Formats: sequence, C-alpha cells, structure tokens
Amino acid sequence: MTIPFEETRKQWFKDPAFVKEYEALEPEFRLAKQLIGARVHAGLSQQDIADKMGTSQSTVARLESGHKPSIRSLERYASAVDMKVEINLVPL
Repeated sequence: MTIPFEETRKQWFKDPAFVKEYEALEPEFRLAKQLIGARVHAGLSQQDIADKMGTSQSTVARLESGHKPSIRSLERYASAVDMKVEINLVPL
C-alpha cells in the first residue's frame, strides 16, 4: 500500500526538528525560485544559460536546485539573464 505524499508531508511537519531544518533552508529555496523565475522570464533554457556562462547545463541545474553558489557564479548567472545581483543585510 502506498502512502499519499501529502499525508507523509503532514507527518513531517508535526516534527519540530524537521520544521526547524526546513525553515533553515528557506533562503536557498527563495534564491532557487528567483533564479528559475529570471531564466523563465528571459525565455531561456538551462542550456542557454550555461552557454552564456561558459559552463555546463548540469552546473546551471545545480545553481537552480538551491545549492549555495558563490557570488561570482550568481553574477555570471545574472549577466546571462540581463540582470544584476544585489545583496542586502537585514535584521533578524
């Protein structure tokens, strides 16, 4: 018998340790969503971005999956979608 994903997800979110770790990943999820959104808005594929960055499609996929990229990688990605990077410090 297969357990529906939503049921499993509800169980995970009942665990305070899981919730804490999930929330700690929020900045990475937000960045990944921004990168993907910028690429889609520019009408480009991952391969198009890779070509503009001088890298591989798998590297672009890794950037878009939430791994913490270097500032230089973010700048190269931003340039490929005709954007710029801004970094802000905000109070906790």
